[in-house]
Amino acid sequence: MATWTIDASHSEVQFKVRHLMISTVTGTFGSYEGTVETTNDTDFEGASIKFSADVDSISTGQEQRDGHLKSADFFDAANFPKISFASTSFEKVDDENYTLKGDLTMRGVTKSVTLKAEFGGVMTDFYGQTKAGFEIAGKVNRQDFGLTWSAVTEAGGVVVSDDVKLVLNIQVVKG
Repeated sequence: MATWTIDASHSEVQFKVRHLMISTVTGTFGSYEGTVETTNDTDFEGASIKFSADVDSISTGQEQRDGHLKSADFFDAANFPKISFASTSFEKVDDENYTLKGDLTMRGVTKSVTLKAEFGGVMTDFYGQTKAGFEIAGKVNRQDFGLTWSAVTEAGGVVVSDDVKLVLNIQVVKG
């Protein structure tokens, strides 16, 4: 059994959401942690994955918007400070792709999600550490997790899409 931990200095956690249905706003979480437990050093099939992000670390590059996202209108960071994920399966599709299924919890609501994981490979770094990389992507509906704030412009346009794209570029280091 091996435990791998996220190397935050070589990883990024992003989300993308349509604004006014004409452009996309990208946000990141600056504080997060996670582990991957495997029984094999090079094949991650069946791995157990746990991840959490601190809601208060959200950044979209616009302080007022970040404050709104942390408020009770959206994530309600004061009452729900973490977003968490625990895998239920990690199945190998081919040498480069996996299907990741698990329970995502936001704002106290847990839903099953399916994500795609592209395996970048395993490498030993300059310090002798064994590392592996994954790009994980998927889409969730924010309404499913109680993020129900909505507004319509005077012209009838939706301000924020319900669909949120998740994009995580994760490098893990073997413990």
